[in-house]
Amino acid sequence: MAKQFVGLALGLGWLGVMAAGGTLSAQQGAGTAASPAVPGWAYPVNPPGAAPAAPAKDDGSPKRVEGSTVQLTLTQIRDFTNVPDWHPTGHPPMPDIVAHGRAPEVRFACAYCHYPNGRGRPENAGIAGLPAAYIVQQMADYKNGLRKSSEPRMGPPSLMLALAKNVTDAEVKAAADYFSSLKFVPWIKVVEAATVPKSRLLGGMFVPLEEGGTEPIGQRILEMPQHTERTELRDSESPFIAYVPVGSLKKGEALAGGGGGKTVRCEICHGPGLKGLGPVPGIAGRSPSYTMRQLFDLKHGARAGTWSDLMKPVVARLSEDELTSLAAYTASLVP
Repeated sequence: MAKQFVGLALGLGWLGVMAAGGTLSAQQGAGTAASPAVPGWAYPVNPPGAAPAAPAKDDGSPKRVEGSTVQLTLTQIRDFTNVPDWHPTGHPPMPDIVAHGRAPEVRFACAYCHYPNGRGRPENAGIAGLPAAYIVQQMADYKNGLRKSSEPRMGPPSLMLALAKNVTDAEVKAAADYFSSLKFVPWIKVVEAATVPKSRLLGGMFVPLEEGGTEPIGQRILEMPQHTERTELRDSESPFIAYVPVGSLKKGEALAGGGGGKTVRCEICHGPGLKGLGPVPGIAGRSPSYTMRQLFDLKHGARAGTWSDLMKPVVARLSEDELTSLAAYTASLVP
């Protein structure tokens, strides 16, 4: 089943975030980054020289997903400016910039990547329930070149940099108010595992190989859809699973609590349960791949802007494995 959806994801290949038709394990992906220091599992990009396959032809047949009466064709699912919305009663009315963007300057509607319910995917971010002020500030940081990615070939951060330069202040406020009003619910199942499914890149994220098989997890997190077909149809109710190294949750909990003197207690800024405090974002239950990218970017200077200076001395003393454990632990918490 998953093979028939490869073309759907690869139809976005010009963004530089899609995978080639061949297979690629998550462990192999770590060697494709621009710098050996960049963990490939958190920054998935195409292998060097790989060209995205042509998208599957839309035969006009309607697609369906579980729990929805909506029917959409592949062309409708691929429409960046009319967001495919399988569950229109599951969220408030979306502002125009969220649902449609503003062509030609803003070719991607916010909800195309972040979903109408704001839960997002591993290659971007779950932004439901984040403080509106925080979202506004991040867009300003993107616009002013203060927030970048340690892996410049990764498509979603590059897309955000471009979009931030074209959206108006009013549009940013409308989107921020909308997404901050949404409740972020448990969306990612975190599982400690010594071995994980063999995987390949598809649509900017890892998915299990159709032929199956397992491999050692190593010191990485493997985050993937629980239902590949539904996720590739951009079903905003189709959840994810994150496999994390055995023992990483306990290590992450100790680090988040200030154990060993290597960090301060995360809840001082991020609030009880790491659910947020004032304009400081909640980090509980969010994508561990995304969280790892932010910790890594902060440590290596790719991410600056308001409040970044508070994080830099914390992450500076942490190893990559410790950052991985923190990302695993925070993802395991109830948002």
